[in-house]
Amino acid sequence: MITPTTLRSAATADLPALSLRPWRDDDVPALVEAYADPFLRRWAAEPLDDAAGGLRWVAQQRRGWEEGRRFAFAVLEGGPGRLVGGAVLKRAVPDGPSAEVGYWTAARARGRGVAPRALEALTAWAFEAFAGSGLERLELLHQEDNGASCRVAEKSGYPFRAVLPAAPPEFPLSGHLHVRTAGA
Repeated sequence: MITPTTLRSAATADLPALSLRPWRDDDVPALVEAYADPFLRRWAAEPLDDAAGGLRWVAQQRRGWEEGRRFAFAVLEGGPGRLVGGAVLKRAVPDGPSAEVGYWTAARARGRGVAPRALEALTAWAFEAFAGSGLERLELLHQEDNGASCRVAEKSGYPFRAVLPAAPPEFPLSGHLHVRTAGA
């Protein structure tokens, strides 16, 4: 079992430090506020409209850690830890050679390098934490019309590999597959 942990991305001359930690119930107000953004809602798998929905969502993330299949992190900026995004590692097959990564950035933090820095911290942790269980490949998937995610993938060392066909209803539009391998 993987113990919940906190990941860090160091501050730079221009950017504050980031910390990535498992979601907590006290994140819900900021989470619901972030999900009010129409741009984020466009890409979200499910809406989060209120505190009750946010609490259910956080409980699902906690279960993901317990089951060893979904490792979701709140991305926080600065000393007090203001919520600026989320990042996740999904392992459909716990001892399989591949896993999927995902991320989002709150509207107020976009354009400041949050997603690439959080993704790099998540990537390093994933390959280290799961090295003994055969993890060799991380996949990053996004809708083809999501140019921002494409740029984050490329900046983060996840080169484009293929266009994926639409698979409605879950994936109504075609998508991009980006892949990063261990040691790359």
